[in-house]
Amino acid sequence: MLINKNDLPLVAEDFMNDVHFEDVEIINNLYEKLLTYINDSTKENKNIFIDNYQEWYDHTVAHFKGEEEKMLELNFPPYMMHKSEHERCLEQMRLILEYFIKNEDSQILKNYFEIDLINWLINHIHTMDTVTAMFFKTGQSPCHAH
Repeated sequence: MLINKNDLPLVAEDFMNDVHFEDVEIINNLYEKLLTYINDSTKENKNIFIDNYQEWYDHTVAHFKGEEEKMLELNFPPYMMHKSEHERCLEQMRLILEYFIKNEDSQILKNYFEIDLINWLINHIHTMDTVTAMFFKTGQSPCHAH
């Protein structure tokens, strides 16, 4: 297991916490597929990993879209900042997979999962998602001068 869901920061909205738990389950499963490929680098294991990675990417797109739609609906002031962070994350996910497909470099993927992804996820939840969830719940944004 790469990430223990009990180690995730919780936010003020249950629907966001639930999606984060789903994310962790998918990421842990995908990480296991990566380790399987690293231990047995067959074409079949590579394809299984790529298919699962694509499912994770699609899930992440849907996850971000759900948050972004609610931010727009409630006129969340720092919407563009949060959305641009989502776009940056998706772009990195795309580039990492493309690089892996071209170069079959599983070490860069392993580093991405073990370091970059975990750090990004925890930081994103601690900062942007915490503020966003509080706004969803209360209508208050720390980005507003009162």
